[in-house]
Amino acid sequence: INDHPYPLLFATISGAHLYGFPSPDSDFDLRGVHLLPLEEIVGLQEGRETIEKSGIYDGMEIDLVTHDAKKFFGLMLKKNGYVMEQVLSPLIVYTTPEHEELTAIAPDCLTKHHAHHYLGFACTQWKLFQKACHSVEAGPPRVKPLLYVYRVLLTGIHLMRAGKIQANLVVLNETINLPYIPELIERKVTGTEKGTLDQADLAFHEREYERLRVEFGTSVREKSVAREPQWRSGVE
Repeated sequence: INDHPYPLLFATISGAHLYGFPSPDSDFDLRGVHLLPLEEIVGLQEGRETIEKSGIYDGMEIDLVTHDAKKFFGLMLKKNGYVMEQVLSPLIVYTTPEHEELTAIAPDCLTKHHAHHYLGFACTQWKLFQKACHSVEAGPPRVKPLLYVYRVLLTGIHLMRAGKIQANLVVLNETINLPYIPELIERKVTGTEKGTLDQADLAFHEREYERLRVEFGTSVREKSVAREPQWRSGVE
């Protein structure tokens, strides 16, 4: 962060640490917003809207990605749940008074239309998981991508029901109570990034994926019937 070429508005932790299932060898995914100088905003040559840096710092593997404020705010207004999770992440590495103001404003950007982001994201994650399961080169199916599927679905369902962003799968499961989630998380947290699943489990998880997709759709329809264009709520 200290080596970033531009001033930062904020930097928070995303990825497995935010989702509640980091492995011992998980890297730290830092996400944030940088502020371009005026001459790089209004000049003929625009500044870098996205900056990516990665490396080993103090013995930790860190992946830092920041967007300039214009791009980030545009993504916030396009029903992008991923950036909302970043700005509202409770795992704060760097903050400013402007970041505090942004976290107060951000919940007003949450609408039922964020369901499209989470449903689409869950579908993409599930296809990637299935592809890996049927790939000889990839080896046995891994726990990590399956946890990402459940994390996305449960975050979306919770958002439709409570109007709040919650990205931590452990916390989400306290209310949804899927009995297999703690065991999957335990295998990921105490193992490695490449922890695997038994083939016998795949049919069960496919049924659960389809069931939760239906449950998500029901939550979206109920929110639409309520005719609530947006929520004014806090953040979990």
